Amino acid sequence: MMDEKSKELFKRAKKHMPGGVNSPVRAYGAVGHTPRFIASAKGDRITDVDGNEMIDYVCSWGPGILGHAHPRVIQKVKEACELGMTYGAPTMREVELAELIARLVPSMEVSRLVNSGTEAVMSAVRVARGFTKRDKIIKFKGCYHGHFDGLLVKAGSGALTASQPDSAGVPVDFTKHTLIADYNDKESVKRLFEANKKEIAAVIVEPVAANMGVVLPDKDFLPFLREITLQYGALLIFDEVITGFRLGLGGAQEFYGITPDLTTLGKIIGGGMPVGAYGGREEIMRMVAPDGPVYQAGTLSGNPIATAAGLETLTILIEDTSIYERLEQKGQALAQAVRKAAGDKVTVNQAGSLLSIFFTSGGVHNYAEAVSSDTAAYADYFGYMLDHGIYIAPSQYEAIFVSDAHTEEDIDKTCRLLENYWNQMN
Repeated sequence: MMDEKSKELFKRAKKHMPGGVNSPVRAYGAVGHTPRFIASAKGDRITDVDGNEMIDYVCSWGPGILGHAHPRVIQKVKEACELGMTYGAPTMREVELAELIARLVPSMEVSRLVNSGTEAVMSAVRVARGFTKRDKIIKFKGCYHGHFDGLLVKAGSGALTASQPDSAGVPVDFTKHTLIADYNDKESVKRLFEANKKEIAAVIVEPVAANMGVVLPDKDFLPFLREITLQYGALLIFDEVITGFRLGLGGAQEFYGITPDLTTLGKIIGGGMPVGAYGGREEIMRMVAPDGPVYQAGTLSGNPIATAAGLETLTILIEDTSIYERLEQKGQALAQAVRKAAGDKVTVNQAGSLLSIFFTSGGVHNYAEAVSSDTAAYADYFGYMLDHGIYIAPSQYEAIFVSDAHTEEDIDKTCRLLENYWNQMN
C-alpha cells in the first residue's frame, strides 16, 4: 500500500507534536510501521491520505458501533451545529440523555455528563471517596482507566505495598492510596481488604478488560467483587467506557447480572463525539456539587453537539436490538476463523463485538498471561493485514471492534485473509 503522504505528514507532525501524535498508540511504535493519517471514513471503511481504503476494525477505539458517519447521526449533528456549537448552559438534550441512560442502565439513577472517559473515572473515584470518607482504591493490573494520576500506576514490590507511579510527572503521594490486585485473582483482592480494613473506598474494574487486550472475567469474579465490597462497606465501580452499550443496551452489568454502585461511560454515548458520564445510586451522586460537597465542573460537559450525536446513536440501538445478535455472530465468525487457522499458536478471547488475538498459547486470563504474548509476531501479523486492506489496532494489547456496518462480505474477506496468513506461516 502507498504511504508517501502519511510519511510526509508524520515527519511534519513530529516537529511540533510529541511522537508526532496526540495519543501514544497512534505512533505505530509497537508494530514498526508509519501511522496512517486518515482522510475520511464511511460505514465500515476508513481511507487514508494516500487513498488507501481499508476495512476498519478499530472503529475509533469503540464508539463506532454503527459504523462511521451514520446518516441519521450526521443529520442530528448538523442540525445541532446550526443552533450553536456550545452554550456553557443547560440544554434539553442533556436532560434527555440522562433520562435515557437511567432507563437503559438502571444502576445509574443519577448521572453527570463529562467530556472523556478519563474525566468520568477521575470524578467517580472522587465521589466514592467523598461518600465513604475513605481514601484507598483498589484497581487491577492491566486495567486502564484513563490517564488520571491516581490510577496511572503499576504494582510495586508486592500486592500489599503502595504503588509506584507508572508515568513520570506523577508524584508518589498521588498514588499512595492506590492498591493493585490481579484481575481474576480473588485472593489478591481479599488480602488487600484484610490489610486495609475500613480504609478502602472503592474497587474499580473493567468488567471485561479491554486494555491489555480483551480478557474476560472468570464466572465467579464479578460476583465476588460485588460481595466483598458490600462486606467491607466499599463501593464497586464498573468502568464501562468500552463495554457500555457494546455488550448490550445495559452494558456489561446487564450482560453479567451484577449491579455496581457507580458506573463510568464514554465512547458510544457520544456517537463519535467527545463525551463521558459517571453515575450511580442517587444517595451517592447527590454528593456531587451543587447538591453536595464533591466538586466537579466542565464548560463543555453536556454540550449540544455531543448530546445530539449520543441520543441518536442510542435511539438507533433501542430501535434495533437485534444489532447485538448480529455483532455477536460477526465476532464469533472472526474468532473461529483464527482458531481454525492458527490452532494452538494463539489465544483468541471474544465477548460480543470485542475480541483479541494473543500470540501466546494456553489461555489469557490476566495481565501476566497477556504480556507473555509475542509482540514481534503480532507486528508481523499487523503488517500483513494492513498490506491487505484490513485496519486493526497497532498494538497487541488493544481490541478488535466489530460494527453493525461490517457486512457479511467484510467478515468473509477478513476470515480468508486470516486463514491465508497462518497458512503461509506453516
